Amino acid sequence: MLFLFYALCVFYIAGLAWSLTKHENYFLIYCLIPAAFFLFLLAFFSFDTFVFSIVFFTPLAVTLKELGVNADVDISLPTEPFMALVLLLFPIYQMYGKLLDKKLWKHPVTIIIFFQILWMAVACCFSSLPLVSFKYLIARLWFVCSCYFMMHYLFVKKEENIYKYLWLYLLSLSAVSLYITIQHAASGFDEHVADWIPSPFYNDHTAYGAALAMYVPVLIGFLCMKRFSTAQKVLLALCLAIIITGVVFSYARAAWISLIAAAAVMVLLFFKIKFKVLATIFISGVVLFFVFQTQIILLLNQNNTASGGDAMQDFQSMSNIKTDDSNLERINRWSCAIRMFKERPFLGWGPGTYMFQYAPFQKESERSLISTNAGTNGNAHSEYLGPLSEQGVLGMAWVLALLFATFSTGFRVVYKAKNKEQKIAAMLLLAGLTTYFVHGFLNNFLDTDKLSVPFWGFISALVFLDIKQKKEEITSL
Repeated sequence: MLFLFYALCVFYIAGLAWSLTKHENYFLIYCLIPAAFFLFLLAFFSFDTFVFSIVFFTPLAVTLKELGVNADVDISLPTEPFMALVLLLFPIYQMYGKLLDKKLWKHPVTIIIFFQILWMAVACCFSSLPLVSFKYLIARLWFVCSCYFMMHYLFVKKEENIYKYLWLYLLSLSAVSLYITIQHAASGFDEHVADWIPSPFYNDHTAYGAALAMYVPVLIGFLCMKRFSTAQKVLLALCLAIIITGVVFSYARAAWISLIAAAAVMVLLFFKIKFKVLATIFISGVVLFFVFQTQIILLLNQNNTASGGDAMQDFQSMSNIKTDDSNLERINRWSCAIRMFKERPFLGWGPGTYMFQYAPFQKESERSLISTNAGTNGNAHSEYLGPLSEQGVLGMAWVLALLFATFSTGFRVVYKAKNKEQKIAAMLLLAGLTTYFVHGFLNNFLDTDKLSVPFWGFISALVFLDIKQKKEEITSL
C-alpha cells in the first residue's frame, strides 16, 4: 500500500512537470487533483460534508473554457464532476438508506419537478440534436439531485443545515464579489469592462448580478434574526455591503429590477395578501400586456435612453427597445424562440439546442449590432421562452407550474409559521427566489451550477419547511 502511495506521488509530480512545461493550460487542473481526490474520499466517508463542499465551492468554481481548455463538454470545476458523483451515488443511498421520505415525493413541487424532467426526457428523444439534448438532461439531473433532493435530506437530518447551506454559499460568494470589486476598482469601475470583469468565476455580469441579487434578501433576513451573535452580525453586515456594492457595479439592470420585485413581494407578505390575489394580479397583467401590446410597444419606442451613464440612466434604459443593443438583442432572441415554437409547437427542437438552431429564425430588421449566427452570446435569454422553443408548449407550462407551486408553498409557509424566526427564513427564501424568477424573464442560467445551487436549494428549503409545518399540524390535532 505504501509503495502504491509513493508511485502515485511520482506520477502526479511527473504530470505536474509535464503540464507546466508542455501544456500550461492543464497546469491548474493538475494542481487541483489533490483537492479533488480529498473531496472524492469525503463522498464515501462523509457524504454530508461532501454535499456541503459543493455548495461552498460553487461561487469559486471555474469552467474548462475559462481555464483555456477546449473540450466538447464545458463543465465547471470542481463542482459539476462532484454533482455527477452525487447523481450516481444517490440511488444507492436511497435504496439502502432511504434518504428521502414519502412526504417529499408527494409534495406538489416535487411532482412538478418530476414531470418537468420526464417531459424533458421525452423531448430529448425527438430532438434535432439528440447528443446536445441528452447532455443537457444529464446536467439538469445532477443539478436537481444535488441541490434539491440531497439538500432536503440534509435539512431533514438537521434543520440547522438550512442556515449552514446559506452561510457556505454566502461566504464564498462574498469573497468572489470582493475580489471582482477590487479588480473593477482598478479599472475605475468602467461599465465597459463590467461584462468580462467577473471572469473566471462568472461568464458575464448578468449571471454574476443574478447570484448576488438572490442573496441580498438572505443577508437582510439574517440580520433580523436573534440566533446570530453580535460578531456574526458584524460579518453579515460586511457581507451585505460587499454584495450590494457588487450588485451596483455589476451594471446588471435585471438584478436591480429583480430586487425591486423582491421588495414588492415582501410588502405583500407583510400585509398578508393571499397568494390567490397575487396570482390573479400576475395573470391579469399578462393578459393586459397582450391586449395592449401594440400601444405598449409604441410607447417603449419613444425611449431613446441608452445604458452607459449614471445609475438612473441605466435604469431608464431598461425600457429602451429602439436603440439599446442589449434590449434589442433580447427581443431578437425572444422573437426567434417564438418562431421556433410555431414550427415545432409540441415537442420543440430539443433541450439545450436553441443556441445551435435559432440563427435561421432571425429577421434582418430585428438584428442588433451584437447579433450573431454562431450562438456564442448565450441562449434564449428567458427561462420561459427557452423551454417553449426547445420543449414545446408543455416545456413552458411546467416552468410556470413550478413558479406558481413555489410561490404557493412559500406564502403558505410564511402565513402558517408558528415562530418569528421560521417566518423570516421562509420570507428570505421566497424573496431570493423572486429575484431569480424575475430574472427568468430576461435571462436563463439554470443550465449552470452558479445559479442552480441557490435556486434549487432555496426551493428545497421551502418545501422542507412546508412539510414540517404539515407534520406539526397533524401532531397537534
